[in-house]
Amino acid sequence: MQAVFLDKGTFSDGVDLPAPEGVTDYITYDDTPADSDLIIERCQEADIIFTNKVQISAEVIAKLPKLKLIQLTATGMNNVDQEACKTHNVALYNVAGYAVKSVPEHTFMLMLNAMRAGIYYHQKVADGTWRDNGNFCLLDTSLVDLEDKTLGIIGVGTIGKRVTEIARAFGMTVLWADHQGRTPRNDDYTAFDEVLDRSDVISLHCPLNEQTQHLINQDTLAKMSKQPLLVNVARGGVVDSQALADAIHNEQILGYATDVFEQEPITADDPLLSLSHHPRVIFSPHNAWGSKSAQETLWQMLSEQVADFVNDSQ
Repeated sequence: MQAVFLDKGTFSDGVDLPAPEGVTDYITYDDTPADSDLIIERCQEADIIFTNKVQISAEVIAKLPKLKLIQLTATGMNNVDQEACKTHNVALYNVAGYAVKSVPEHTFMLMLNAMRAGIYYHQKVADGTWRDNGNFCLLDTSLVDLEDKTLGIIGVGTIGKRVTEIARAFGMTVLWADHQGRTPRNDDYTAFDEVLDRSDVISLHCPLNEQTQHLINQDTLAKMSKQPLLVNVARGGVVDSQALADAIHNEQILGYATDVFEQEPITADDPLLSLSHHPRVIFSPHNAWGSKSAQETLWQMLSEQVADFVNDSQ
């Protein structure tokens, strides 16, 4: 079978990505622009498409008669027209559970950097501010400890639960938010609005869908009475960027630490960029998932399910 990998460049150079068993013709491209005609041209003979973030539209699927499987190299499936896959009998697979170490650790990297103004103080050392100050230490922005703080988690899957374990090791109290507007399902969960009200830090781990699009907006930000730090390792669209930027400028919340943005790569006019010099704002370029170990685990999982698909198809 022929497999075409449209955006192999989304993986690190040092990670080996061999053809899965059963793939006899393996074609890779570091990147594929968002051009339907080009995607169709590159995949005309493909039985299998590998894609991380390249958009696969209904038009593309309809014009690839040999296509049998679209294999995502990620968990999110928003970039593929799922109804078109059903219509044309194309299987659609994703990969889940590969970043259960990488994303929680990245979450705390973001959280600690923001709470302790890590990037801000790095710059003060590097640009000579500390030297010019003359004191043995510089403390013009407060350092905030995690111990005894309350962490609200929105999205309690495998990653949210691992974040819970790490938070408790730091001595934090953890609240699991139930879905907005619902009565908590059991004693493990807390009403959504109560989590917003009680949390010193709020960490987002939920999927992006109709219910979570701009879940964090002007109204929900107004319910955060303790001026928390917001951490986003979910999807950029879960947060209304303009409302978030306004809330930071108005000192309505403490800061924002995010790995994800509404448009990726971030656009020059994204309102979040107005926060880039804030001591409690830290950005990373959607790479929380991407430790070397996580990438290797992802490819192993992907290879096994592609091999099973090929075997079942013969």
